[in-house]
Amino acid sequence: MDDKLPHERPHHPVVVELAAKRAESLQLRIADQITAFAGSMRFVYVHVVLFVVWMLVFESNPWPTLTLAVSLEAIFLSTFVMIGQNRQAAFQQAKADHDFRESELELKSNTQLTREIHVLTVELHRRLVEEATP
Repeated sequence: MDDKLPHERPHHPVVVELAAKRAESLQLRIADQITAFAGSMRFVYVHVVLFVVWMLVFESNPWPTLTLAVSLEAIFLSTFVMIGQNRQAAFQQAKADHDFRESELELKSNTQLTREIHVLTVELHRRLVEEATP
């Protein structure tokens, strides 16, 4: 498995795996793009311009329609926030599971090495004692 995302340095295997899964789903790619845009200053600037133009140019009394539009937008944006939170929670769980498996494997390897060192030390001690006694 390639441990790099495009144009980036190496990442945790869980990051690479989840990025690949998200890339396979059109819905998740769209949600990622919307979330990335909605969480940017560009989003703020576009809204400022649109609302100012709307209030000054298109409607003499923009408040009822503007309230409806902003409320609907808030509903959708809160959904994208929850999608992002679910994504982050899934990532954290997958990373924690991966790190746990890796640390357990490392612990088993270290335990085995410690046992082998002990066996070698006992054998070396036994041979040295045998050589020292006539």
